Amino acid sequence: MTVTATSVGESDQLEPGIAPGARTWSRRLVRLAPAAAAALFGLLLYVSFPPRTLWWLALPAFAGFGWVLRGRGWKAALGLGYLFGLGFLLPLLVWTGVEVGPGPWLALVAIEALFTAAVGAGVAAVSRLPGWPVWAAAVWIAGEAARARVPFHGFPWGKIAFGQADGVFLPLAAVGGTPVLGFAVVLCGFGLYEVVRLAVRWRRTGEVRRTAAAMGLLCLAVPVVGAVAARPLVSDAAEDGTATVAVIQGNVPRAGLDFNSQRRAVLDYHARETERLAAEVRAGKVARPDFVLWPENSSDIDPFANPDARAVIDAAAKSVGVPVSVGGVVERDGKLYNEQILWDPAKGPVDTYDKRQIQPFGEYLPLRSLIGAINRNWTAMVRQDFSRGTEPGVFTMDGAKVGLVTCYEAAFDWTVRSEVTDGAQMISVPSNNATFDRSEMTYQQLAMSRVRAVEHSRTVTVPVTSGVSAIIMPDGRITQKTGMFVADSLVQKVPLRSSQTPATQLGILPEIALVLIAAGGLGWAVGAGLRGRRAGDV
Repeated sequence: MTVTATSVGESDQLEPGIAPGARTWSRRLVRLAPAAAAALFGLLLYVSFPPRTLWWLALPAFAGFGWVLRGRGWKAALGLGYLFGLGFLLPLLVWTGVEVGPGPWLALVAIEALFTAAVGAGVAAVSRLPGWPVWAAAVWIAGEAARARVPFHGFPWGKIAFGQADGVFLPLAAVGGTPVLGFAVVLCGFGLYEVVRLAVRWRRTGEVRRTAAAMGLLCLAVPVVGAVAARPLVSDAAEDGTATVAVIQGNVPRAGLDFNSQRRAVLDYHARETERLAAEVRAGKVARPDFVLWPENSSDIDPFANPDARAVIDAAAKSVGVPVSVGGVVERDGKLYNEQILWDPAKGPVDTYDKRQIQPFGEYLPLRSLIGAINRNWTAMVRQDFSRGTEPGVFTMDGAKVGLVTCYEAAFDWTVRSEVTDGAQMISVPSNNATFDRSEMTYQQLAMSRVRAVEHSRTVTVPVTSGVSAIIMPDGRITQKTGMFVADSLVQKVPLRSSQTPATQLGILPEIALVLIAAGGLGWAVGAGLRGRRAGDV
C-alpha cells in the first residue's frame, strides 16, 4: 500500500492538474473503448442488412472488427467477439420475440453470439500471421458453417451473404454460393483495415514492408475484381422456354400466432383471391397463367382428412383451370407434415413435398420436457412436433419443373441446391410470415431468395400468406412484389433455365476449402505461439 501511495504521489507531481480519481476513470474508459467499439461495429453490420440497402457498411464493420481484435489475447478476443455478435444479432433477430416475448429472442442471441465469440478468438490468433486478412475471413466463414449446423440442425440466419442482395459482390454467389460471397465481403473489410493501418504507419514512420502493403491492397481489391469478373455468370435469359406463373397472396384475418385459430378463413382468403384472378383472366385483364403458387400454410386444414377443405381447394383450382401448389398441414400415419400439395384441376392432389428443414421451437420443440418445466406456455404453442420430409420436392407443372423450398429452408444451402440438382428449372419459396407481423424478418428472408436466384441462376417466386410476395429474376432483380397484409396476386412470364452455375456444381466444396484454410491458419498461429513460448523459456 505504501508503494502505491508513493506512486500516486509521484504521478500527481508530474501531472498536478489531474486528480487521481479522474485519471482512474480515464484509464477505465480506455479499457472499455474496445468493448464499446466491438458492439458498435456489430451494430453497423446489422445496419448493412435488409430492409436497408446499405450493403457497403459491412466493409467498415469488418474493418472495425479487425481493428479491435488484431494482436489481442484469446480471452479478450472471446469477449470482444461476443460483444460484436450481440451488437449484430440482437437487432437482427428481434423479430423472433414479436409474439412470444423477449425471452426466446434473448436466449437465441445469447447462444448464437457464442459462435462470433469463438470467431473473435480465432481472428485474433491469426492476426499475427502474414496475409492475416485471408486467414481471418476464412475463420469467419468457418464460424458461419458451424452456426448453420448446430445446435438443433443449425440457424444460418445472418450469414454475411444474405446482406449483399443489392451489393456489387452478389455475382460471386454464382461462383461458390454463400460461403464464397460472404468470404469476399469479410476479406474486403479486413483488407480495408489493413490498408488503413499500413497507411497510418507509413505517415508516422515512413516505413512499410512492401509485401505487407501489397497483401493488404490485394485483399481489398481482389474481391471487387472477382465480383466484376463473375458478372457473366449472372443471366436472366430463358434456356428452356418460359412459363407464366401466378403467385397468390390471400392475406390472413390478423397477424400474430393466433392467425392459426382462423385456419378456415386463411384457406378461404386464398381460394377467393385465386377465383378473383380467374375472373380477371376470363375478362382478358390478366394473362392466363400456366400454374398457380400458394404460400405455406395457405390451408392449415388437412384437405385429405377434411372434405370441406378439399372442396374449397378443388373449386379454386377448377376456377383458374391450371395446376395449383397448395401449402397444407397434413397428418399421415400419426405424423404431422408441413406439406406442399400439387393440385390438378381435373385429378385433384397428384404430388406432395414434405418440408425437410423444419424450424426448432416453431415446428418442433427440442428438449420438450426441460422447456415444459421452465414454461408450460411454450410447450402449449407447439403441441405436436412436425416430422421431416426426406426427398427433394420438384413439381412438374404444365411441363415446367418447379423446385419447392418451404420458408425457413431458404436459409440453408443444401435444401435449395438439392432442388436444382434434382432438375428444377425455377424455384418457389412458399412462406408464412404472418406470425412476425411487420417486422424486418420478411425483408431479410426476401433477400435470401434473391441471393439464391443468383447462386443457382433460377427464377425464384416467393408466395407469402401476408407479404411480401415477389417474383425474382435469375439475376436477383425483383420485378414484382406485393405489400404486406393485403390480398393480391402477381402474374408474370418468367424464364426457365437448366444450366448449372459453378456454385451448383461445386456444392459444399468451397465451404470445405475455406474451413480448411481457417484450420490451417489457426494451426499455424497456435504452433507459432508455442514455439515462441519455448524460445522464451530457453
